[in-house]
Amino acid sequence: MSAASLSLLIFGAQGQTGRELAALCVQKGIKAVGLGRAQCDITSSEAVAQALDTYCPTLAVNCAAYTAVDKAESEEAAALLINGEGPRILAEETARREMPLLHISTDYVFDGTKSSAYIESDPVAPVGAYGRSKLAGERAVQAGNPQHIILRTAWVYGVHGNNFLKTMMRLARERDELRVVGDQRGCPTSTVDIAEAILAAAAKLDGASQTWGVYHFAGAGETSWHGFAQEIVSAQAHITGKSPAVSQITTADYPTPARRPANSALDSSRFAEVFGYRARSWQERTRETVAALLETEKT
Repeated sequence: MSAASLSLLIFGAQGQTGRELAALCVQKGIKAVGLGRAQCDITSSEAVAQALDTYCPTLAVNCAAYTAVDKAESEEAAALLINGEGPRILAEETARREMPLLHISTDYVFDGTKSSAYIESDPVAPVGAYGRSKLAGERAVQAGNPQHIILRTAWVYGVHGNNFLKTMMRLARERDELRVVGDQRGCPTSTVDIAEAILAAAAKLDGASQTWGVYHFAGAGETSWHGFAQEIVSAQAHITGKSPAVSQITTADYPTPARRPANSALDSSRFAEVFGYRARSWQERTRETVAALLETEKT
Protein backbone atom coordinates (compact mmCIF):
# COMPACT_ATOMS: atom_id res chain seq x y z
CA MET A 1 0.00 0.00 0.00
CA SER A 2 1.49 3.36 -1.02
CA ALA A 3 1.90 6.25 1.41
CA ALA A 4 -0.63 8.21 -0.62
CA SER A 5 -3.35 5.62 -0.08
CA LEU A 6 -2.62 5.09 3.63
CA SER A 7 -4.92 6.59 6.23
CA LEU A 8 -4.28 5.98 9.92
CA LEU A 9 -6.52 6.53 12.92
CA ILE A 10 -4.36 6.55 16.05
CA PHE A 11 -6.02 5.81 19.39
CA GLY A 12 -4.03 6.88 22.43
CA ALA A 13 -2.40 9.67 20.47
CA GLN A 14 -1.34 11.60 23.60
CA GLY A 15 0.97 8.81 24.80
CA GLN A 16 4.64 8.65 23.94
CA THR A 17 4.25 6.19 21.06
CA GLY A 18 1.07 7.75 19.70
CA ARG A 19 2.63 11.22 19.61
CA GLU A 20 5.73 9.88 17.86
CA LEU A 21 3.64 8.06 15.27
CA ALA A 22 1.48 11.11 14.56
CA ALA A 23 4.59 13.28 14.12
CA LEU A 24 6.19 10.75 11.76
CA CYS A 25 3.02 10.64 9.64
CA VAL A 26 3.17 14.44 9.28
CA GLN A 27 6.85 14.23 8.36
CA LYS A 28 6.19 11.57 5.69
CA GLY A 29 3.02 13.13 4.34
CA ILE A 30 0.84 10.23 5.45
CA LYS A 31 -2.77 10.99 6.30
CA ALA A 32 -3.35 10.39 10.00
CA VAL A 33 -5.71 11.48 12.74
CA GLY A 34 -4.68 11.14 16.37
CA LEU A 35 -7.25 10.83 19.14
CA GLY A 36 -6.41 11.10 22.83
CA ARG A 37 -8.65 9.75 25.56
CA ALA A 38 -10.54 13.06 25.74
CA GLN A 39 -11.46 12.70 22.05
CA CYS A 40 -12.18 8.97 22.13
CA ASP A 41 -12.33 6.64 25.12
CA ILE A 42 -11.58 3.18 23.70
CA THR A 43 -13.66 1.58 26.47
CA SER A 44 -16.79 3.13 24.92
CA SER A 45 -18.11 1.21 21.92
CA GLU A 46 -20.19 4.23 20.89
CA ALA A 47 -17.15 6.53 20.89
CA VAL A 48 -15.04 4.04 18.94
CA ALA A 49 -17.80 3.43 16.39
CA GLN A 50 -18.26 7.17 15.86
CA ALA A 51 -14.52 7.72 15.40
CA LEU A 52 -14.20 4.91 12.86
CA ASP A 53 -17.23 6.10 10.90
CA THR A 54 -16.03 9.71 10.94
CA TYR A 55 -12.49 9.08 9.75
CA CYS A 56 -12.78 5.75 7.85
CA PRO A 57 -9.07 4.82 8.12
CA THR A 58 -7.29 2.14 6.11
CA LEU A 59 -5.67 1.10 9.41
CA ALA A 60 -6.63 1.67 13.05
CA VAL A 61 -3.68 1.77 15.44
CA ASN A 62 -4.15 1.22 19.17
CA CYS A 63 -1.47 3.00 21.19
CA ALA A 64 -3.83 3.54 24.15
CA ALA A 65 -2.85 1.66 27.29
CA TYR A 66 -2.74 1.57 31.06
CA THR A 67 1.02 1.46 31.62
CA ALA A 68 1.50 1.95 35.39
CA VAL A 69 3.05 -1.47 36.05
CA ASP A 70 3.23 -1.20 39.85
CA LYS A 71 -0.08 0.60 40.26
CA ALA A 72 -1.80 -2.15 38.28
CA GLU A 73 -1.23 -4.53 41.20
CA SER A 74 -3.80 -2.58 43.22
CA GLU A 75 -5.84 -1.38 40.22
CA GLU A 76 -6.13 -4.53 38.14
CA ALA A 77 -9.75 -3.83 37.22
CA ALA A 78 -8.75 -0.43 35.80
CA ALA A 79 -5.84 -1.99 33.90
CA LEU A 80 -8.12 -4.70 32.50
CA LEU A 81 -10.68 -2.13 31.40
CA ILE A 82 -8.19 -0.15 29.32
CA ASN A 83 -5.83 -2.95 28.25
CA GLY A 84 -8.39 -5.72 27.81
CA GLU A 85 -11.87 -4.32 27.27
CA GLY A 86 -10.70 -1.39 25.13
CA PRO A 87 -8.90 -3.63 22.60
CA ARG A 88 -11.94 -5.94 22.50
CA ILE A 89 -14.15 -3.02 21.49
CA LEU A 90 -11.62 -1.79 18.94
CA ALA A 91 -11.28 -5.28 17.45
CA GLU A 92 -15.01 -5.85 17.15
CA GLU A 93 -15.80 -2.40 15.77
CA THR A 94 -12.96 -2.50 13.20
CA ALA A 95 -13.94 -6.03 12.17
CA ARG A 96 -17.53 -4.88 11.67
CA ARG A 97 -16.20 -2.36 9.14
CA GLU A 98 -13.61 -4.77 7.65
CA MET A 99 -10.78 -2.51 8.81
CA PRO A 100 -7.43 -3.91 9.97
CA LEU A 101 -6.22 -3.18 13.51
CA LEU A 102 -2.64 -2.83 14.73
CA HIS A 103 -2.40 -3.22 18.50
CA ILE A 104 0.64 -2.51 20.68
CA SER A 105 1.42 -5.10 23.35
CA THR A 106 4.33 -5.86 25.66
CA ASP A 107 7.21 -8.12 26.65
CA TYR A 108 5.52 -8.47 30.06
CA VAL A 109 3.23 -11.20 28.72
CA PHE A 110 6.21 -13.53 29.37
CA ASP A 111 7.42 -14.78 32.76
CA GLY A 112 11.10 -14.07 32.07
CA THR A 113 12.41 -17.57 32.77
CA LYS A 114 13.68 -18.28 29.24
CA SER A 115 17.46 -17.99 28.87
CA SER A 116 17.38 -16.54 25.35
CA ALA A 117 15.27 -13.92 23.54
CA TYR A 118 11.56 -14.66 23.24
CA ILE A 119 10.00 -15.53 19.89
CA GLU A 120 6.35 -15.11 19.00
CA SER A 121 5.40 -18.76 19.58
CA ASP A 122 6.87 -18.99 23.09
CA PRO A 123 4.31 -19.70 25.83
CA VAL A 124 2.88 -16.62 27.53
CA ALA A 125 2.73 -16.53 31.33
CA PRO A 126 2.59 -13.01 32.77
CA VAL A 127 3.74 -12.63 36.38
CA GLY A 128 1.88 -9.40 37.19
CA ALA A 129 -1.43 -7.60 36.78
CA TYR A 130 -0.13 -5.36 34.00
CA GLY A 131 1.05 -8.33 31.95
CA ARG A 132 -2.23 -10.15 32.53
CA SER A 133 -4.20 -7.13 31.35
CA LYS A 134 -2.08 -6.82 28.20
CA LEU A 135 -2.46 -10.52 27.47
CA ALA A 136 -6.23 -10.12 27.82
CA GLY A 137 -6.00 -7.39 25.18
CA GLU A 138 -4.01 -9.61 22.83
CA ARG A 139 -6.58 -12.40 23.11
CA ALA A 140 -9.45 -9.98 22.60
CA VAL A 141 -7.87 -8.63 19.42
CA GLN A 142 -7.17 -12.13 18.11
CA ALA A 143 -10.75 -13.21 18.79
CA GLY A 144 -12.39 -10.00 17.57
CA ASN A 145 -10.73 -9.16 14.26
CA PRO A 146 -8.95 -11.64 11.96
CA GLN A 147 -7.23 -8.70 10.23
CA HIS A 148 -4.92 -7.82 13.09
CA ILE A 149 -1.28 -7.23 13.87
CA ILE A 150 -0.22 -7.44 17.49
CA LEU A 151 3.14 -5.74 17.98
CA ARG A 152 4.88 -6.73 21.20
CA THR A 153 7.53 -4.22 22.18
CA ALA A 154 9.62 -3.50 25.27
CA TRP A 155 11.32 -0.92 27.50
CA VAL A 156 9.87 1.97 25.51
CA TYR A 157 11.44 5.43 25.64
CA GLY A 158 11.37 8.63 23.61
CA VAL A 159 11.15 12.40 23.81
CA HIS A 160 7.46 12.39 24.79
CA GLY A 161 5.76 11.30 28.00
CA ASN A 162 7.33 9.68 31.02
CA ASN A 163 9.91 6.92 30.66
CA PHE A 164 13.06 5.43 32.16
CA LEU A 165 15.44 7.46 29.99
CA LYS A 166 13.92 10.78 31.04
CA THR A 167 13.91 9.72 34.69
CA MET A 168 17.62 8.80 34.54
CA MET A 169 18.46 12.13 32.89
CA ARG A 170 16.68 13.99 35.66
CA LEU A 171 18.29 11.95 38.43
CA ALA A 172 21.74 12.37 36.86
CA ARG A 173 21.44 16.08 37.60
CA GLU A 174 20.17 15.62 41.13
CA ARG A 175 22.34 12.83 42.55
CA ASP A 176 25.96 11.76 42.85
CA GLU A 177 25.06 8.09 42.54
CA LEU A 178 22.34 6.17 40.72
CA ARG A 179 21.55 2.66 41.97
CA VAL A 180 19.97 0.65 39.17
CA VAL A 181 18.83 -2.97 38.85
CA GLY A 182 21.28 -5.11 36.90
CA ASP A 183 19.67 -8.56 36.94
CA GLN A 184 16.74 -7.83 34.61
CA ARG A 185 17.54 -7.71 30.92
CA GLY A 186 15.69 -6.65 27.82
CA CYS A 187 15.76 -4.53 24.68
CA PRO A 188 15.31 -0.77 25.11
CA THR A 189 13.11 0.44 22.25
CA SER A 190 12.83 3.96 20.88
CA THR A 191 9.40 5.32 19.99
CA VAL A 192 11.01 6.50 16.73
CA ASP A 193 11.66 2.89 15.75
CA ILE A 194 8.20 1.76 16.86
CA ALA A 195 6.60 4.48 14.73
CA GLU A 196 8.73 3.49 11.73
CA ALA A 197 7.81 -0.15 12.30
CA ILE A 198 4.09 0.64 12.36
CA LEU A 199 4.34 2.46 9.04
CA ALA A 200 6.43 -0.36 7.56
CA ALA A 201 3.72 -2.80 8.55
CA ALA A 202 0.94 -0.52 7.31
CA ALA A 203 2.58 -0.32 3.89
CA LYS A 204 2.43 -4.12 3.53
CA LEU A 205 -1.19 -4.60 4.55
CA ASP A 206 -2.74 -5.44 1.22
CA GLY A 207 -5.13 -8.09 2.49
CA ALA A 208 -2.62 -10.92 2.28
CA SER A 209 -3.52 -13.23 5.14
CA GLN A 210 0.08 -14.25 5.82
CA THR A 211 0.84 -10.81 7.27
CA TRP A 212 -1.69 -11.01 10.11
CA GLY A 213 -0.71 -12.17 13.59
CA VAL A 214 1.70 -11.52 16.46
CA TYR A 215 5.12 -9.95 15.93
CA HIS A 216 7.95 -8.92 18.20
CA PHE A 217 9.60 -5.58 17.60
CA ALA A 218 12.23 -4.10 19.90
CA GLY A 219 15.47 -2.17 19.82
CA ALA A 220 18.51 -3.99 18.44
CA GLY A 221 20.68 -5.50 21.17
CA GLU A 222 20.11 -6.46 24.80
CA THR A 223 21.13 -4.87 28.08
CA SER A 224 20.11 -4.55 31.72
CA TRP A 225 18.43 -1.53 33.30
CA HIS A 226 21.87 -0.80 34.77
CA GLY A 227 23.50 -0.93 31.33
CA PHE A 228 20.76 1.26 29.90
CA ALA A 229 21.27 3.80 32.69
CA GLN A 230 25.04 3.84 32.11
CA GLU A 231 24.50 4.67 28.43
CA ILE A 232 22.03 7.46 29.29
CA VAL A 233 24.37 9.03 31.85
CA SER A 234 27.31 8.79 29.45
CA ALA A 235 25.30 10.37 26.63
CA GLN A 236 24.36 13.44 28.65
CA ALA A 237 27.56 13.90 30.66
CA HIS A 238 29.60 15.78 28.05
CA ILE A 239 26.77 18.28 27.57
CA THR A 240 25.51 18.75 31.14
CA GLY A 241 28.79 18.10 32.95
CA LYS A 242 26.91 15.71 35.27
CA SER A 243 28.51 12.29 35.64
CA PRO A 244 27.16 10.43 38.69
CA ALA A 245 28.31 6.92 39.48
CA VAL A 246 25.90 4.23 38.23
CA SER A 247 25.94 1.35 40.71
CA GLN A 248 24.48 -2.06 40.01
CA ILE A 249 21.94 -3.54 42.43
CA THR A 250 19.72 -6.62 42.35
CA THR A 251 15.97 -6.89 42.02
CA ALA A 252 15.90 -7.95 45.68
CA ASP A 253 17.59 -4.65 46.61
CA TYR A 254 14.78 -2.68 44.97
CA PRO A 255 11.45 -4.29 45.88
CA THR A 256 8.41 -3.13 43.90
CA PRO A 257 4.70 -4.04 44.11
CA ALA A 258 4.88 -5.77 40.72
CA ARG A 259 7.22 -8.60 39.79
CA ARG A 260 9.13 -8.05 36.56
CA PRO A 261 10.46 -10.72 34.21
CA ALA A 262 14.19 -11.32 34.67
CA ASN A 263 14.51 -11.75 30.91
CA SER A 264 12.16 -9.95 28.56
CA ALA A 265 14.42 -9.72 25.50
CA LEU A 266 12.48 -10.05 22.26
CA ASP A 267 13.67 -11.61 19.00
CA SER A 268 12.47 -9.23 16.25
CA SER A 269 13.71 -11.21 13.24
CA ARG A 270 10.24 -12.32 12.08
CA PHE A 271 9.07 -8.72 11.83
CA ALA A 272 12.15 -7.81 9.76
CA GLU A 273 11.58 -10.75 7.41
CA VAL A 274 7.91 -9.94 6.80
CA PHE A 275 7.94 -6.13 6.85
CA GLY A 276 11.54 -5.25 5.97
CA TYR A 277 12.35 -2.97 8.89
CA ARG A 278 14.78 -3.42 11.77
CA ALA A 279 15.26 -1.12 14.73
CA ARG A 280 18.57 0.65 15.12
CA SER A 281 20.85 -0.29 18.02
CA TRP A 282 19.50 0.76 21.38
CA GLN A 283 22.77 2.59 22.14
CA GLU A 284 22.50 4.71 19.00
CA ARG A 285 18.86 5.59 19.59
CA THR A 286 19.52 6.33 23.27
CA ARG A 287 22.18 8.89 22.36
CA GLU A 288 19.91 10.44 19.72
CA THR A 289 17.07 10.76 22.22
CA VAL A 290 19.27 12.27 24.93
CA ALA A 291 20.65 14.78 22.42
CA ALA A 292 17.14 15.69 21.21
CA LEU A 293 15.90 16.26 24.75
CA LEU A 294 18.88 18.41 25.67
CA GLU A 295 18.47 20.41 22.46
CA THR A 296 14.81 21.03 23.31
CA GLU A 297 15.85 22.46 26.67
CA LYS A 298 17.91 25.14 24.91
CA THR A 299 14.93 26.48 22.98
